[in-house]
Amino acid sequence: MDVLRFQSISRRKFVTGGLAAGILLPATFALSREVTKEIHELQPGEFTWHADRQPEGPVAVVVSIPEQLVHVYRNGVRIAVSTCSTGKPGHSTPTGVFVVLQKDKHHRSSTYNNAPMPNMNRLTWSGIALHAGKLPGYPASHGCVRLPLEFSERLFGITHLGTPVIISGSHSDPWELVHPGMVLSGYAEHEFEEVVASLEDKKHPKDWQEAESYPVTSVIASSSDRQIMMIENGEVLSEGRLTVEGDYPLGSHVFVLNGVHGNARGMHWKAISHNTDADGTFQPEERAIRRVQADDDFIAEMQRRMHPGMVLVLTDAPLHPDTRSGKDFVIMS
Repeated sequence: MDVLRFQSISRRKFVTGGLAAGILLPATFALSREVTKEIHELQPGEFTWHADRQPEGPVAVVVSIPEQLVHVYRNGVRIAVSTCSTGKPGHSTPTGVFVVLQKDKHHRSSTYNNAPMPNMNRLTWSGIALHAGKLPGYPASHGCVRLPLEFSERLFGITHLGTPVIISGSHSDPWELVHPGMVLSGYAEHEFEEVVASLEDKKHPKDWQEAESYPVTSVIASSSDRQIMMIENGEVLSEGRLTVEGDYPLGSHVFVLNGVHGNARGMHWKAISHNTDADGTFQPEERAIRRVQADDDFIAEMQRRMHPGMVLVLTDAPLHPDTRSGKDFVIMS
């Protein structure tokens, strides 16, 4: 009961909780327990939650398929870890970079006998989502990421449309990065003041309802086809040309904008996924981000919409429509 089918329901209906306010859950959802343990000791259905470690800031979710764990970061600090169950053989969970496209607290499957999928964060229109479900201790879903019920409810409360979700074959902690000047452009003295001014009245949305009137912006830059695009809530707003220094790969990198860093006179980013450079294939984030530059028209549009919480993705995957389905923001590894 993990494949979702899109049903035409207005965004406002999701925001106001227009679906049924309560549903009966099967016994398979009963195993859900917050514990105080080392991460490697977590048993199926168990999770840790320490939101007080970082009460504010951008949220990012990292799903590690080998670990069968979900790591939640806020402002670059890990605040929660949970056991999960990803796709079973023949129904594998896709790896890559996603954002939350839709939220439904009381979702029911249109494919599997109206089965409940509480606290659903949709990642693709074709059927991949985070939601509460049975956790047998191994990959067992039809592609979705099943979570403990209580954990899924807490996670639902802090995600919003546009929250980045990285599903990967490995996991590493995020770290801070300060980029001089306006990212994706050559440094100019005046641009720092311009960006600072543009950010003064902007704050990261506290929750996904606020993101309705103040959407989270995602920018994806591809070295494969030398293209860059800007997306808000699944809609492509702008596309432009990308210049990449050198003919070797960038790797896959995900950043969240914290704001400005006055002392360094640059943008303060949090890198939320990190490639090892063991075989020399991938570039560290600080090297990769300095290799890319967008055209002036795109930079102007991006600066106009730039805000704390904006997501920036660098990838070697092409942005051709064949790599996406519908309005999915999906970069397949």
